[in-house]
Amino acid sequence: MTTIDRLSPLLERFRVRAQLFHTGPLCGVTTFAARPGRGFLHVLRDGEMDVTHQVPGGGLETLHVDEPSLLLYPRPLEHAFRNAPVEGADFACATLDLEGGDAHPLVRTLPSVVVVPLAAVPGLRPALDLLFAEVDEVRCGRRVLADRLFEVVLIQLFRWVLDHTDDLALPAGLLPGLADERLAPALVALHEEPGHPWTLDAMARRASMSRSAFAARFKEAVGQSPADYLTAWRLTVAQDRLRAGASVAATSAELGYAHPSAFTRVFTQRVGASPRAWLASAG
Repeated sequence: MTTIDRLSPLLERFRVRAQLFHTGPLCGVTTFAARPGRGFLHVLRDGEMDVTHQVPGGGLETLHVDEPSLLLYPRPLEHAFRNAPVEGADFACATLDLEGGDAHPLVRTLPSVVVVPLAAVPGLRPALDLLFAEVDEVRCGRRVLADRLFEVVLIQLFRWVLDHTDDLALPAGLLPGLADERLAPALVALHEEPGHPWTLDAMARRASMSRSAFAARFKEAVGQSPADYLTAWRLTVAQDRLRAGASVAATSAELGYAHPSAFTRVFTQRVGASPRAWLASAG
């Protein structure tokens, strides 16, 4: 598994951009509003606090964080930090702008919030030392460098998630699939070459498994058949390419469709609108 880069093909195609927006103490109640396509990464440097956010069904959940921690909100979700004014917690906070919004491949199967003690993430300390050195002093390029360091911290957090999918009790999806050492080579190959004429045999060979064993294991971990996942991945890439200005013809050819009409038919069946109609509504 150490020779397979499970993250770069995804992060190179669907970037996450961090932007520093707060450093220092927060006292009392501070609310962070939800905005489409935006997440948050908070670093609790010192102190403790209660975090409140909505859960499915409309109720409120409160988490008590009592040690230095990372708090990742991968999808738009209003949340609030509460602490006593005399015990103001020390933070560095960044917004995360996700290419593809809620469809970003790495965030779709994450829970609404991920809370991880800083001490639990190996190798995090050097990046945090650099980050805090930047936020504590006003120097040339401070904000730009802090933004990039937040992105480094986020990638390290994604690495931790891949190693702890069982602890997070993630539902079937991409991250549990990438965490599976047998499936990861096949998934990485699909991500790197979505336009390749993939067959079940070819995917199973990448996993060094039989067709039947691969198909069963893939469905259990990812929650879709290999063919359905490949189609969904191609359409996710297609939406990104169309948003970037690529034509329907160029996109269909890039993703391995024999003719734009075949691509349009699959896109319409899965997305509910033709590529041009979808792009107009998304624009």
